[in-house]
Amino acid sequence: MPRQETRDHLESWLDEGYASAYRTAYLILRHRAEAEDAVQEAFLRAWRFRGAVPEGDGIRPWLYRVVVNACLSKLRTEGPRRSRAATMVDDDNRPWSGPGPDALAVAGEATAAVFAALDTLPEHLRIVVVLRYYADLSEHEISTAIHRRPGTVKSRLHRATRHLSQRLSHLRNEEA
Repeated sequence: MPRQETRDHLESWLDEGYASAYRTAYLILRHRAEAEDAVQEAFLRAWRFRGAVPEGDGIRPWLYRVVVNACLSKLRTEGPRRSRAATMVDDDNRPWSGPGPDALAVAGEATAAVFAALDTLPEHLRIVVVLRYYADLSEHEISTAIHRRPGTVKSRLHRATRHLSQRLSHLRNEEA
């Protein structure tokens, strides 16, 4: 892709990709205000370093790498001050600004259970799950986004899905 097309694609992603980037940041950070800050910082970084945007298929993972790095920076600086008992839902009971209360009610208990289980994952596992199943990146794109080998991504996804499955199964057994 020529450099101008790459810049146009970046501009388009910055315009249209806020919701996806925010959802990704929220699911990593588990806090709405921090996710908003991280996405704003990521978009500023992406624009500032737009000359480093790779050509072709590399642009999407590069952009998510910027979002993930902004989240990781936030976790390093905010982590000691945050409680590990943070929940997936903020004060207004909305996990992100997209769907309203009626849409969340439809999703109901299953969504809450998945978010609660996701919240129990260590950040290195939560990040790969969020990028794979919420940002819809391939394993190869995730490996680019987090600077890890594809085999590492695959093993993290396996461990994370096993943990989530066990956690959700445990929650279902408690309800029965």
